[in-house]
Amino acid sequence: MHDGVRLSARIWLPQESATEPVPAILEYIPYRKRDMVRIRDERNHPVFAQAGFAAIRVDMRGSGDSEGIMSDMYTPEELDDAIAVIEWIARQSWCNGRVGMMGTSWGGTSSLQAASRNPPALKAVIAVCANNNRYDDDIHHMGGCLLTDSIEWGATLPAILASPPDPLTVGKQWRELWLNRLQQLSFPLEHWIAHETRDEYWQWGSVNENPELITCPVLMIGGWADRYSNTVMNFLEQSSHHSWGIVGAWGHHYPDQANPSPGIAFQHEAIRWWDHWLCGNENGVDKEPQLRVWVQDYAIPANKIDSRPGRWIAERAWPSDNVQNHSYFLVGKKLARNKTTTEMQSDVPGNLSVGKAAGDTGYFGRVGGLPLDQREDDEHSLVFESEPLVEPIEILGSVELDLTVCRDQSSAMLVARLNDVHPDGGVARISYAIRNLALNQQSTELSTNYPESETKISLQLHNTAYRLAEGHQLRLSLSSSYWPNIWPSPVIAKMAILHSSLELKLPVRIDTSDDEYQFTTPEYKERALKPNRDYEILSAPELKRWTEISADIKTQSIGWQQPRYSVYYPTIDLEFGYETAALHRIALNNPNSAASRYEHTLYFSRDDWQVKVNSTVEIRSTITDFILQGNVVVSENDQILFTRHWHPTIKRTCS
Repeated sequence: MHDGVRLSARIWLPQESATEPVPAILEYIPYRKRDMVRIRDERNHPVFAQAGFAAIRVDMRGSGDSEGIMSDMYTPEELDDAIAVIEWIARQSWCNGRVGMMGTSWGGTSSLQAASRNPPALKAVIAVCANNNRYDDDIHHMGGCLLTDSIEWGATLPAILASPPDPLTVGKQWRELWLNRLQQLSFPLEHWIAHETRDEYWQWGSVNENPELITCPVLMIGGWADRYSNTVMNFLEQSSHHSWGIVGAWGHHYPDQANPSPGIAFQHEAIRWWDHWLCGNENGVDKEPQLRVWVQDYAIPANKIDSRPGRWIAERAWPSDNVQNHSYFLVGKKLARNKTTTEMQSDVPGNLSVGKAAGDTGYFGRVGGLPLDQREDDEHSLVFESEPLVEPIEILGSVELDLTVCRDQSSAMLVARLNDVHPDGGVARISYAIRNLALNQQSTELSTNYPESETKISLQLHNTAYRLAEGHQLRLSLSSSYWPNIWPSPVIAKMAILHSSLELKLPVRIDTSDDEYQFTTPEYKERALKPNRDYEILSAPELKRWTEISADIKTQSIGWQQPRYSVYYPTIDLEFGYETAALHRIALNNPNSAASRYEHTLYFSRDDWQVKVNSTVEIRSTITDFILQGNVVVSENDQILFTRHWHPTIKRTCS
């Protein structure tokens, strides 16, 4: 790098590169290429190399086998490094100067950030499960409210950064590099919690702030079961340059490993993309519909759904003229197409138990954690239903909800869920949104609407593609909490909505005939393209989840545990493993009793060398403060090598 720090790369070169330069594909992430995501890397990069591309996997500064220190996510230094890596690749004798960049999650987001700088060598991007809006659509906040996912990630990232480089690749200086990394280990969770509004901290690295800066072609891929499901359609809507989008049923992972299925042959789609934009071959990839999505049908709600019913459809352009708003209003307590002027109002229950059926946000890509049957949460929510539908409705895009609320506290949260009620009584969540009423509409500063005054609110529910069948009912459910996904407000506010103000706008596809799309099954004629299988899974136990409610129904505990997963890599003679546990507790009459604890442990072993990295985070709050405890303990051969403790108290300014 420009300051002399060296980054570590693993490179796959095609045979063609020995005689003539070839295009290159970069994946740039902090997830250790040597062990942590080795299996995933070997599903992708050898296939790209066999298809005639140089494939490069780089550990970011301060992670894996790279030198330097990582202080936080998406720093200016990280982006500068990305540009330097692209320039380095373009100069190599095996590269023809044309570079593509790709990745999932952090890697996809970094690809978008690099594209916003427009380095001359970067010709195209594939961003999978990425985000272009770090405040609204990342792991840390939702609608101005703190996600407990942020706390889990606050325990996980320090463990990754505290793990050792591999002596076999780094050489004699590996221990010095590791100890230096440990001594400067940071606790970025403190920043993520302290920045409660959409300030400059979150605007940095959010490419939606200046979408016109990205001019190279971008393929966005996402999944409906993922926290980042908003990004694909939002990016296409904001982009004025070449951009395409695919959204499937899956969660936070590459779509060839889709769960729920069906997936798509990601490597095949990627090679078509690179073949056109990096090689100039006319293969039709630029003639594809701009948006291809999996329209979900009702599925019996369950923690895990292996295959999601539905169908692939295509829209030639997004936004689409084929989508029009259909508004629903309140007539009494029913959702109906006709508007009335009734002066009714209804109270939103202040029940802290709402959220037990929420499932995970989907950020971590775990199998399971899907939303459960919503009836239990609906029992403690304010609910409005439509009559049974006389014909199907197909929703594509973001549902909008406008309404006016009255409340007796400045601090309050409003949660809106749109549900599908099956004729047999089952209730599936279609989409949802959360809003911190202490903030203004843009979440940039405190709201000027005071308690006892009427506040007009506009909510955009997460993007979706969903078909409501004939005979099903729409249900709108409103609550003032969503624990344990969202940290509760410090007070239980009394809140009511004015019926005459409510308008629910559904983005409905008006022509659903002859629009089905089929992804091509890969047929490689000249090369038998397949990933390496250089690993042995030693243990892969299923994740365990539980909910406990006290006998007096006053306290609730929700937890899960991923027992130790272990994999052995014979080529490098290394065993890698991890385990994670979470516990959330709350007294149902006291939001300031909320407490969460995450523990994440990584294991590395080779012959007589064993390393264990244990990271825990605990958080609780008062009316005025967040109180954190963070601990990292690193052991080598059963001897404690390093410990670090953090215990910041962070003032709550807008929650």
